[in-house]
Amino acid sequence: MMPLFFRKQKQSGEARKRLEYQMCLAKEAGADDILDISNCELSEIPDGAFSTCRVLQKKVLIVHNNILTQLVPKSCQISDLSALKVLDLHENQIAALPANVGQLTSLRVLNIERNLLRTLPDSIGDLSQLQTLNVKGNKLKVLPPTIRGLRSLRTLNISENRLQELPRSLANVRTLETLSLDASGMLFPPPAVCSEGTEAIQRFLCKELGIEYCPPSQYLLSALENNSCDTQVDAVDGALVQSLQEQTDWQNKFSEYEKRKEQKMLEKLEFERQLDLGQREQAQLLLQSNTHKDEILQTVREEQSRLEKGLNKHQQQIQSERQRLQEQLKQMEKGVSYRIKNLLEQNRRQKQNSAILKSLEDERIKMEHLMSITQEETDNLRRKEVASAMQQMLAETYKSKLLQMAYESRRQEMVYQTCSSLAEMDKKLQQIQYWQQLDQSKAISQILQEEEIQKAAFEALQLKKDLMHRQIREQILLIEAELMQLTQLEVKRQEFGNEALQEVIGEQRCALTEMLQQLLKDKKKREEELLAVLREMDSKSEAKQENYWLIQYQRLLNQKPLSHRLQEEGIEQELVDLLKDLSAEKYLPIFAHHRFCLEMLEKMSPSDLKKIGVEEVGLQHAIIERSRDIVRMRRDQPKALEKIVPEEEPCSPPSSVQQPPVEPSAPDTEVANRNSECVVCMEQEAHIIFLPCGHVCCCTTCGNALHTCPLCRRDITQHLRIYQST
Repeated sequence: MMPLFFRKQKQSGEARKRLEYQMCLAKEAGADDILDISNCELSEIPDGAFSTCRVLQKKVLIVHNNILTQLVPKSCQISDLSALKVLDLHENQIAALPANVGQLTSLRVLNIERNLLRTLPDSIGDLSQLQTLNVKGNKLKVLPPTIRGLRSLRTLNISENRLQELPRSLANVRTLETLSLDASGMLFPPPAVCSEGTEAIQRFLCKELGIEYCPPSQYLLSALENNSCDTQVDAVDGALVQSLQEQTDWQNKFSEYEKRKEQKMLEKLEFERQLDLGQREQAQLLLQSNTHKDEILQTVREEQSRLEKGLNKHQQQIQSERQRLQEQLKQMEKGVSYRIKNLLEQNRRQKQNSAILKSLEDERIKMEHLMSITQEETDNLRRKEVASAMQQMLAETYKSKLLQMAYESRRQEMVYQTCSSLAEMDKKLQQIQYWQQLDQSKAISQILQEEEIQKAAFEALQLKKDLMHRQIREQILLIEAELMQLTQLEVKRQEFGNEALQEVIGEQRCALTEMLQQLLKDKKKREEELLAVLREMDSKSEAKQENYWLIQYQRLLNQKPLSHRLQEEGIEQELVDLLKDLSAEKYLPIFAHHRFCLEMLEKMSPSDLKKIGVEEVGLQHAIIERSRDIVRMRRDQPKALEKIVPEEEPCSPPSSVQQPPVEPSAPDTEVANRNSECVVCMEQEAHIIFLPCGHVCCCTTCGNALHTCPLCRRDITQHLRIYQST
């Protein structure tokens, strides 16, 4: 590492010495008109070069093989180079020439080969004495039309650029003898014309302009005469003096050349002597540095070994933590895959049986509504009980709407108006309490008097009692939970950069999204069917039969067979409460028919529950786990067991149900348990499902304002809100 650094410093020193030497050589008395500062590693031309050219009227400036990015620095002016006749800038990094480059009116040769030029300034046409222009190896796309002002131009090289067209004004440059370009890449003139040479190109351009072509030999003499017209007057006046002093000038120049040659030789010897002394001093310094080299290397080795040990230990800890998280992700994926597989299988079975179930349900609804209301039902009408049930149903529906409205308003006001919303929230809560404290007897009497309220209560109870609608809702909730877990798993995989099973997760998410969309359509279709049945019933009630909706409501309440109700009354109350907490009341007839108890459920597996008709995988695990918790609490309290288990109903499992060992579900890892947070604001929980991609990654406020999913960048066609059950 140290030798490389030393070599780089040495090269920069040589370039600096070369620059100083050339500048001193240019300032000496009797020096020629050339300033050569090439190969000096210059990023810009020094100010001293501009002042030297201005004071000593240098004719030639050579600055090639440097790293120049511009011709004139900010502290200098291009007018300082007005006496130049030759300017060589090839092999640099100049991106653009100054806009006032036309001020170099004495310039004869301009070489800017191998730079980064994209355009030439329009003032290039003011160089009327320019004879050679070399822009080879740049990035030019067009030549300015002002190039016609180069009336003395004899050689033009524009090869290895991006030019495809030549300006028609180039035909006005009558002195052009040599034109170099890439004929194969030209469009105007055509490649065939360009490959024939300069004369063919000029003839083509003159034909395009409608002027006559003349060979450049006819214009060269006049151009040279124009270039020398400014000096002819002075030449006539000083011709006699020049003839007398010419001989003495040559003698003086020869003697001065001999003196300069001798002086240069002395300077060379002095420079070699100083160089020899410097090398000796450098060798001594190297010897001194080598004495400390071993100690420094030993210290570096010890420090490096200590750092390597700490780094290896840290890497081992990171690797172990990574393996642990990967293992958790694998277990999580297994659980999710198992649940998705069961959901897909259940969906396939439900699609097969949907036609039969729908026909049976339609037949049952038709049979119910074909039955007329008998006088016995009118006599046995429990007006107050039915009205109270209607009032409770409407109150629950209204209460849920009020709670949802209060929740939405409170959330909005907490986000946007935290300080100023307390009084308004108190008023709303007081209003809600006031609505909840309405007189119940007044509500019951109003229900008995108003037929529309009775109809609304019957519609709400019918929607709640409908088995197909309930199954669709439960499947939607289950798919929403699975989509939330899949989104969390996908985000976690992106954080770890593990994309091995990312495609499998995406396919599973797409399958769940399609199921969710289909279930939403089925739910809407079922609600429309129930609404159609309600309209049909409403049309039948046009006879204004007294208490029509009260009798229909009572019939819907009592539609369960008496034998089933008796069987359900024999189930343990704790088991009934367990099923109600899990929103699984529809399975009460099944558990009553098989006479299950909590001790039996404790020893059963999810496959056993699946055999008796419990298809939801999450519900299977939840019933078994809750049963185990209750039985464990019973064992801790022996006195409670005598009251719960009746002697006349032994808890023996049925012969048709096997009891294999309980299969463990997906492990509750940290990734599965934590609540997902919004990927936009990083503050609220995610409550919005984006369709059709199925990602659950944003809160309500951020999700409603988005039109594309922030995870997959797909367009959002529908926002689906997830209401978490309390």
